[in-house]
Amino acid sequence: MSSPALIPTVAVEEDFRARAHTALGDKQLRNNFRSAMDSLMTKRAVAFSDAHEREHLRALGNAIRARALSKLPDLLERLEQNLTRNGVKVHWAETVDEANGIVLSIIRAHEARQVIKGKSMVSEEMEMNHVLAEQGIECLESDMGEFIVQLDHEKPSHIIMPAIHKNAGQVASLFHDKLGVEYTKDVDQLIQIGRRVLREKFFEADVGVSGVNFAVAETGTLLLVENEGNGRMSTTVPPVHIAVTGIEKVVEHMRDVVPLLSLLTRSALGQPITTYVNMISGPRKPEELDGPQEVHLVLLDNGRSQAFADSELRQTLNCIRCGACMNHCPVYTRIGGHAYGEVYPGPIGKIITPHMVGLANVPDHPSASSLCGACGEVCPVKIPIPAILRRLREENVKAPDSPNQVMRGQGSKYSRKERLIWNFWARLNTSPTLYRLFGFFATRLRQLVPSNVGPWTQNHSAPKPAARSLHELAREHLAKQDRH
Repeated sequence: MSSPALIPTVAVEEDFRARAHTALGDKQLRNNFRSAMDSLMTKRAVAFSDAHEREHLRALGNAIRARALSKLPDLLERLEQNLTRNGVKVHWAETVDEANGIVLSIIRAHEARQVIKGKSMVSEEMEMNHVLAEQGIECLESDMGEFIVQLDHEKPSHIIMPAIHKNAGQVASLFHDKLGVEYTKDVDQLIQIGRRVLREKFFEADVGVSGVNFAVAETGTLLLVENEGNGRMSTTVPPVHIAVTGIEKVVEHMRDVVPLLSLLTRSALGQPITTYVNMISGPRKPEELDGPQEVHLVLLDNGRSQAFADSELRQTLNCIRCGACMNHCPVYTRIGGHAYGEVYPGPIGKIITPHMVGLANVPDHPSASSLCGACGEVCPVKIPIPAILRRLREENVKAPDSPNQVMRGQGSKYSRKERLIWNFWARLNTSPTLYRLFGFFATRLRQLVPSNVGPWTQNHSAPKPAARSLHELAREHLAKQDRH
């Protein structure tokens, strides 16, 4: 059984609209997502059958995250102090390049050639697999979903279930072609095939990499939840463990973790708790039989400080990465995760990604929403996603040289022509004389209105003024009454 190729192919970037159009034409993809989303929504509804408890937990989760963010700089310092006291080496990175440089330096210091990695969205931000592969270092995903997409040279399409866009038949064909095993659509057998490949790699790896769900400042503890056991293997079997996480994942007290875990697992998968809850507070002690000899934590900013600086956009950092907003989003369900072209898809991706890559690089993301509000209603920590999307749309059309610069790429959709049109519209509707003149000529010259007035007429009839304005009709009506 051969090991998968580890250097991912680099796809040619298209714009969001082109990718979305392609995805809408893929019937199999849409069926896969529809089936998966229906199941996840049903499970979440069952897990939160008590509406009173659900709303109480959501309010509590929101309060815990808001409190942590209000103290973020202090809590991060406290976290570093306690982790250092516990024997964990803490590293700070402002950009993904810095974070990759830190990880690479740790790996080189141990002359490591093989890395086994548990699920981590921050490592996806860093494109860690690709960076390490370029340096001749094998980095294998151990989460089953991540292993599948890595095997097929793809990126995850969901933050909780990376291979949700594939059905059992597609995975069976992938394993048959890449691993040389007998074709089977039996899910249990497919999982066992993946486990056999990965089991060997756990014991061969020189370094294990993981993400972090919550970092507890009070105790200097890194908390990681998972269902497959790969996270525990990645963090205990290799002699060196490197954890990577965003700076927003810190919470103040250990007791804060309990309601957040309940919200996370039930919102993500409809489970009361995950199979494994790993709490890591330091490397192996002399009297202990297992665990890594070294533990490192890389704290990544990557645009989070930009969001933190704005009181409204700061709420973006409340996210606990459950994926519930994606599962309930009518746009994501129809186009899937790859259409977004970035690490974080769906509603949460549309408000996180602009801070990470700049609004100019994802100008269509804030507008790729019907603003139905489903994402805000199901968010376990009550992030007002629709309101933040509206705010980002405003930032998108602000003048690039506006004195109130709140984010990179602001004004990416600014149009001087459009601004002049809206200024004229405002003037027209605040000047009675101009309004009457415009109404007079609009009704008399109504036949000159073109039948094609841009994207609107792709699905609608072109608007055409009435033959008489409402004011004119009212005056005629009153005149008739006076005559009678």
